[in-house]
Amino acid sequence: MKTAIVQHAIRWNELEWNLQHITSLLDKQPGADLYVLAETFATGFLAEGSAEQARVQSQQILNWMQQQSRRLDAAIAGSLATVDGKGLLRNRLYFIRPDGSHDYYDKRHLFGYAGETDEYVAGERRVVTEWRGVRFLLQVCYDLRFPVFSRNRGDYDAIIYVANWPASRREVWQTLLKARALENQCFVVGVNIVGRDNACEYQGDSVVVNAYGRAIASCTNGVVEVAMAELDMAELQRFRMKFPVLEDGDVFKMDGV
Repeated sequence: MKTAIVQHAIRWNELEWNLQHITSLLDKQPGADLYVLAETFATGFLAEGSAEQARVQSQQILNWMQQQSRRLDAAIAGSLATVDGKGLLRNRLYFIRPDGSHDYYDKRHLFGYAGETDEYVAGERRVVTEWRGVRFLLQVCYDLRFPVFSRNRGDYDAIIYVANWPASRREVWQTLLKARALENQCFVVGVNIVGRDNACEYQGDSVVVNAYGRAIASCTNGVVEVAMAELDMAELQRFRMKFPVLEDGDVFKMDGV
């Protein structure tokens, strides 16, 4: 599977500019099966979110994702601020397919340090979705720091992490992406933004890591660009059969998951 990591800039709460910016990047890299965008890719990270604003914007963003997915004949993944059926704010990662079908995952580990826990509600479901022969575990930013939640139960082949991860903690991002790939014997797709917002600077470091912990595609530090990786499932299965680490893992259960 050809997977494109879209390392883009975000203008905080400038929806139209962000969507136009990302559309131009998608056009420069046709032919992927999956395009992965960042966390809250269309607005920037709105820790102090407005439920009504999120309700209006999220529908426009979803419409755009569906249009791009059909146009490119590819799946598109990225998170946005939205509201659930009870009107509660969620940081929701959507995985959109060309036929209009989709899955979504609500961020479980909210970033209290930046105030996300004050207005958003944490997700409870662990979500794995399948696309063109690859099973993806969906995760958002701060989830990367919590390996128990992402532990491979033999039910996925790749993890997607979408993020707004500050440059001041680059080494954590880089190290943990490799760790998740190694310990779960899977591909890891990590997409981060570049530029600045009201609080932080972002350097990107977007990457696709294979089960050996090696980068098979990466974006230039601090540069807006798209990189492509081939997720070779045959190679992954050969490695898992030759070195069956997952079979020796501990068995445990998590409450509510």
